[in-house]
Amino acid sequence: MLWRSSVRINALINTGRGGAPAASALRRTKRAATAQASSSIVTAQCAPRMSTTSTSHDTASRSNAIAFIGLGAMGREMASNLFTKSLNAQGAEPSPTFIVCDAVPEAAASFARNFQQLHPGVHIKLVNTPAEAAELASVIITMLPSSPQVNQVYLSSESGILPGVLKALSSTAAHRTPEDLKTLAIDSTTLDVSTAKEVAQRVAKEAQISMVDAPVSGGEMGKTIVHCGDSGTGLAVKICNNLILGINQVAVAEAMLLGTSLGLSPSLLASVINNSTGRCWPSAVNNPVPGALPGQSPPCERDFKGGFAAKLMLKDMNLALNAADSVGVPLPLGNSSVKLYEDVTKDQDLAGRDFSVVFRHLQKLQEGPQ
Repeated sequence: MLWRSSVRINALINTGRGGAPAASALRRTKRAATAQASSSIVTAQCAPRMSTTSTSHDTASRSNAIAFIGLGAMGREMASNLFTKSLNAQGAEPSPTFIVCDAVPEAAASFARNFQQLHPGVHIKLVNTPAEAAELASVIITMLPSSPQVNQVYLSSESGILPGVLKALSSTAAHRTPEDLKTLAIDSTTLDVSTAKEVAQRVAKEAQISMVDAPVSGGEMGKTIVHCGDSGTGLAVKICNNLILGINQVAVAEAMLLGTSLGLSPSLLASVINNSTGRCWPSAVNNPVPGALPGQSPPCERDFKGGFAAKLMLKDMNLALNAADSVGVPLPLGNSSVKLYEDVTKDQDLAGRDFSVVFRHLQKLQEGPQ
């Protein structure tokens, strides 16, 4: 991927046709699928422009438009950085048009307003459905909650990306070259592998859409890009990574609770762990005990607000269990950790907090019934 998100995320890339890593895939798209985009993205110099559209009148400029669908906590940061990097890229006119769409219309409207305030003169359009976004843009990025939403956004017979691309192909075929009509869809959703494969195969077959599943795995986005293989393999890597992450966070919570209960200071215990074999991301970056990481600000220092929600970790852990069942792999630690996250998320106050809040849940178990 060519953009860097403030939530610090890495791309795990795979394509259904043995394609290149995301950086070269997006560059290739901006040369082929979008004709000029890589060399023509500059800040617009015209008067401020933001519009809402549900028509296909702008399909002639489809090759110079980028759509982002799904403007939640991660999606809006990704879209902002992608659009900003695109505007800052050096090249010739024309400047790009950005298309935004979300299931919550106000989320898209708010994003557009804020982005336009930061970049006066930008061309940004609000649309009501993924179909409208796909009709207007040949590069489409999606960041959605999970498998059901991916199915709906891509395949819905009336409002999905697939019918939108088919409409664009039929309405522009008379005056556009084959290169102009190519479409690249990049999905950064974490979903089950089978759904990813099925969606990629269908959109490729029915509308010649080149689809890349590019889940994100932590770290500085764009710094490390890994081509994992055929469609679905990037998701397999992401699921395995988050299986480790979820288990490790539980282990760190248990160890920190044990150590502090035995009289150790959080900072001393964390310092020894992080200079020893127990070091891991949950101990060194996402430590769940306030004061354990002097000079740092993990979510526990903000009452576990922000970060990666416990309910989302539970979703990813369940994806790992489902994948393991499909190939007969036992996951004893994975199963026990899922049970713990299920207990955590039964408390609605904890479900939306960072998954390191599992430490607070263990504290409550230690205290016993109140």
